[in-house]
Amino acid sequence: MFDIIKSINLKMGVLYLEELLNIKIENYIYEIRGKQVMLDSDLAKLYQCKNGTKTINLAVKRHINRFPERFMFQLTLKEYNNLKFQTETSSWNSYGGVRKLPYAFPEQGVAMLATIIKTSRAEEVSIAIMDAFVAMRHYINTNDFRILNIESKLLEHDKSIKKIEKVFTNFNQKEVNNEIYFAGEEYDAYSRIINILEKAQKELIIIDSYADHTLLDIIKRLKVKTILITKSNNLLTTQDINKYNKQYHNLKVIFNNTFHDRYFIIDNIDFYHCGASINRIGNKTFSINKINDNEIINLLLNKIKEVYYE
Repeated sequence: MFDIIKSINLKMGVLYLEELLNIKIENYIYEIRGKQVMLDSDLAKLYQCKNGTKTINLAVKRHINRFPERFMFQLTLKEYNNLKFQTETSSWNSYGGVRKLPYAFPEQGVAMLATIIKTSRAEEVSIAIMDAFVAMRHYINTNDFRILNIESKLLEHDKSIKKIEKVFTNFNQKEVNNEIYFAGEEYDAYSRIINILEKAQKELIIIDSYADHTLLDIIKRLKVKTILITKSNNLLTTQDINKYNKQYHNLKVIFNNTFHDRYFIIDNIDFYHCGASINRIGNKTFSINKINDNEIINLLLNKIKEVYYE
């Protein structure tokens, strides 16, 4: 998979980032411990962190519970020396040299890092990087092409970026109604949830009894009216909600213990059932299903109205 991404120069994300930052993103992706990773110093450079890796490290430290070892790990001295030997230049030394061994972030870690880094460019760059991986994955999963066929088809469009964008757009529009994600597939599941919620143009209703700050980090970027129905617990307090709305003003929370399952309702048009809470996505096997039965939809809407006007 990674070889394909390298060979087509990460078409969607890289071309965008080259225009934005005048860099080639594949030059910042390394293979370590069998995983494709980015180093903390390279991410600091892309995000334009004023204090370099210190900004990355402090942000991670404040949210260390979001970064298990599969999301972030520190290189050993042997790994660092091997990597330094394999590259002609030590791009991660651009912030005053290496005082300690760098940290590596696999794809899931980069996605999580995007939710906590606060720079003017972080969100824009993160979206471009993630879009490249997500678009490629959807392209493969939806059409079941063999890898060599994928590479050749994409290379046929190499002379026209617009044609490539049209290919990805068309495939992304072919939504699957029923999907299953297995334990450990945190990034795929998280990306799918984001993809669903971003469809909201006017109003988003989320029913999740275990909602916490992870959800707040998501909806603050959506900029649409959001109604959250959750049970009263210590994961999300009234103080948390008041602080959030003081800045973003788009969230109404209803504390109610009526619902067991999780649901996403997009503009009262698209209805989804989710088998896992957002803050536990990928921990265990679960499914996401689009609800198309009008009778079930009406029953669900009636129950929501009852809760809303209690």
